[in-house]
This record gives sequence, C-alpha cells and structure tokens, in this order.
Amino acid sequence: MDLKVQKRIASDVLGCGLGRIWIDPDKAEEVSMAITRQDIRRLVSNGVIKKKQENGISRHRARKNHLQRKRGRRRGHGTLKGPKFSRYSRKERWMNTIRPLRKELKRMYGDEEITTPSYRKLYRMATGGAFRSIEYMKTYMKDHNLYEGGSNR
Repeated sequence: MDLKVQKRIASDVLGCGLGRIWIDPDKAEEVSMAITRQDIRRLVSNGVIKKKQENGISRHRARKNHLQRKRGRRRGHGTLKGPKFSRYSRKERWMNTIRPLRKELKRMYGDEEITTPSYRKLYRMATGGAFRSIEYMKTYMKDHNLYEGGSNR
C-alpha cells in the first residue's frame, strides 16, 4: 500500500527528511487511513511513526590511519601536502633555536660563568642567528676565550 503522502506529512511534522521516517509495517493499514496532520501527530505519539536516528560519520578509518601515523607510516613525500614552512613555520623553527640559547646564556650569566660584556655580545650574536645550537655557541666561546677569567672550560 502507498504511504507516500503520510510519509511526507510525517517528515514535515517531525522536521526531518523522508528517508528518516519509519512506519510500523504491522500498522500500515492504520497509517493509510491517516490523512490529516493531526492524525499523523497522534500516530507519532502512539509510536506507530518514528524518526530514525541520523547516520553519523564513522571514525574507523580515521582511527586506523592515526594508529599507522603513530607507528611512523604515512609520513613519506607522497603524503606531504603544503610547502615546507607551512608544516613547520620559520617562526616556530626560530623559536625552537633561540629559546634554548637565551636560556643557557641566562644560566651561565647567573652562575657567573661569563661577564656582562660577554653576555651582551653573545646575546646579540644569538639574536643575529650566529649560533644554530648551544654546542655551537659553547665552541665559539671556547675558541674566543669568553668564559669568566678567560679560561677554557
């Protein structure tokens, strides 16, 4: 029996699409007699007509891919999208270089391993990008006798 009209009215009453309307197959005869919106509302309250739950988006594939990435897969050149510096920005790279340098300089200055002029000079050099790591900075300090008292440590 054709219940298109009842389905259409029910979808309007329940505020969803036609595909989400469920009609009890055992009560199809009763539903076919319903021709007004009031009749449909009564059938909805009696549980003869129901709104199906909305379909979600499965996270199965996403979880699987995430697990693979954690294991180091899916990281090759074919997977990369976007330019080098959009994945790891220049600013981020700079911050990860300069912060440890400044922290180490501050520690050395606080422990009186270097003098004020040496500290200022090295700080400015670090800001200028002269050192790429703490080890490079320490090598420079050793080569130029910038440790306190001019001794090589």
